[in-house]
Amino acid sequence: MPEAPEVHNVLTYLKDQLQDAEIFKATITHPKLAANLPVEEFCQDLEHQHFRGFKRLGKYLLLELDDLDLVAHLRMEGKFLILNSMAEVENLDPLKDRKHIHAMFELSDGRVLCYKDTRKFGRMYLYPRTENWQCLPVFKNVGKDALDPSLKETELYEKARKRKIPVKTFLLDQKAMAGIGNIYADEILYRAKISPLMPASQLDLADWKRILDETRWILNQAIEMGGTTIRSFSYGDGHAGSFQNELAVHGKEEGAKCPHCSQTLVQTRINGRSTWYCPDCQKEK
Repeated sequence: MPEAPEVHNVLTYLKDQLQDAEIFKATITHPKLAANLPVEEFCQDLEHQHFRGFKRLGKYLLLELDDLDLVAHLRMEGKFLILNSMAEVENLDPLKDRKHIHAMFELSDGRVLCYKDTRKFGRMYLYPRTENWQCLPVFKNVGKDALDPSLKETELYEKARKRKIPVKTFLLDQKAMAGIGNIYADEILYRAKISPLMPASQLDLADWKRILDETRWILNQAIEMGGTTIRSFSYGDGHAGSFQNELAVHGKEEGAKCPHCSQTLVQTRINGRSTWYCPDCQKEK
């Protein structure tokens, strides 16, 4: 699933390509993609709207239109790509590509913004435009973005101090802090020298400061490098990230060594999620 750095790079791509572009016609072929309105109403409302602003909260994209807010969550495999014409869309491989395009936004300049999703897990939401966009219903259970400068370690400490779940699980809770997924949680805890098995309630304020500092350092580095491409993440015309080359622990093969102490890394599962860590550098308290 794309995490904050990957979604951030998708947003930058869309902003570069779509600023002030007009939607001439919208078509959605997978009804569940339009999550909060009937498909016909969803598509009709989008006609003749212009892309005016581009925002992100955690793993969500928010595209500000003239009168509407269009929110998208890519889930596991969702991708946006922009083609030069409908003819180019029709020339796509019907089995490999075209069958997985579930939304098309034909622009007045002839280009087509396509949404491709092989697993059909992605969702889109449409709301009347509001300046207070973080209070939209879709964000009801989404906490502050991990890169929000107003987020402080004291907030994380207060949210965690009564929760006995592993800190790795806590970091994946989008209500606690938005934008972190499985890959970056492993890397954050490694750099913070905290075991992913530690109960969140046992971490002190200094621990949470380290976690927050490392979160911001890692996410910003990943954004600069285009995100992490493991398996299938890409956006636009095949753009992919390179931060996977910087990963210290996540996804390493059996027998891989810690880059700091040369101890053998441990791979385990925490609440069903594959997890990698160094048992020496990340000792439990």
